Amino acid sequence: MRSIWNGAISFGLVSIPIKLVNATESHSISFRQIHTEDGGRIRYRKFCEVEDREVTSSEIGKGYEDADGTIVPITDEDLAQLPIPTAKTIEIVAFVPADRIDPLQMDQAYYLAAGGAPAAKPYTLLREALKRSNKVAIAKYALRGRERLGMLRVVGDAIAMHGLLWPDEVREPQGVAPDADVTVRDKELDLADALMDTLGEVDLEDLHDEYREAVEEVIAAKAAGEAPPESPSRPAGGKVLDLMAALENSVRAAKESRGETAPPEEEAEVRHLPRKTSRAAPKATGGKKSTSTAKKTQATPRKSTSKTAEPAKKTTASTSGSTAAKKTSAAKKTTTKKSASTTKKTTQPRKRSA
Repeated sequence: MRSIWNGAISFGLVSIPIKLVNATESHSISFRQIHTEDGGRIRYRKFCEVEDREVTSSEIGKGYEDADGTIVPITDEDLAQLPIPTAKTIEIVAFVPADRIDPLQMDQAYYLAAGGAPAAKPYTLLREALKRSNKVAIAKYALRGRERLGMLRVVGDAIAMHGLLWPDEVREPQGVAPDADVTVRDKELDLADALMDTLGEVDLEDLHDEYREAVEEVIAAKAAGEAPPESPSRPAGGKVLDLMAALENSVRAAKESRGETAPPEEEAEVRHLPRKTSRAAPKATGGKKSTSTAKKTQATPRKSTSKTAEPAKKTTASTSGSTAAKKTSAAKKTTTKKSASTTKKTTQPRKRSA
């Protein structure tokens, strides 16, 4: 990798020669401006206002425009001779925990490569010190005409530096948060937590730029004289009227996308089987208790049969008995009446004869 800046790390009285290398690269697709009627390139030419002619890049320098419009020329030599210690040095000023750095301050990232064999020992010393302390180094350096703030940390076996914005360059989030008072219920938070757990983590290596890939497909199709691929239709987004319903649907969709939702048949089996199976299992197991239980079960129908039969007999006997008793009483009544009448008739003549 080509270095973009050469200097040294100032670590107390230790100086470590290093080379600054870009740690990132852009894969975005760049376009040229063209004339839509004939496809001709559109170019910007640089003209000098005084001479009214086009100038080359070698003739172009830097200048500062004063308040009255006066241009003050500034050369590269003027910037190289600035009376600051960070002109060619990354000066470490402090070591702090990594969580002290606000991510909003993060800027361009670089790798710091050791500048030759003499730098290997102090470079390794700084790297291991950063590892053991679990801290990052805060440094100041000058690059591209200005002094900057940086953070040094260990990445693998190398030392990386992140450019940081100065604290006064980070704006306060005034007027960004909603002004209205909003109450969030516990159920909504529970569903939000469930959605976060369902989405889970992701391997950043699996993520890629789908927009760039789609643009490349369009370019390849048009270069081959073919029609560009059509974009898939997406459902139109509507207003969220019910936050709870939206969260529930989101959790359900996330689970289905991961294949975590069981089919309805399996859910029904899980719901209906457990209790009956768990209670019947001990009775079905063989043993003395189960044998005695079986005996009691067999003996029970006999008792129930005898008890059932006896009331039937009693009912029949009582029915026949009552019928016979009625007939007997009726016969007795008839006999009594007859005997009474006979007795009256017999006693009357006896009185007359007396």
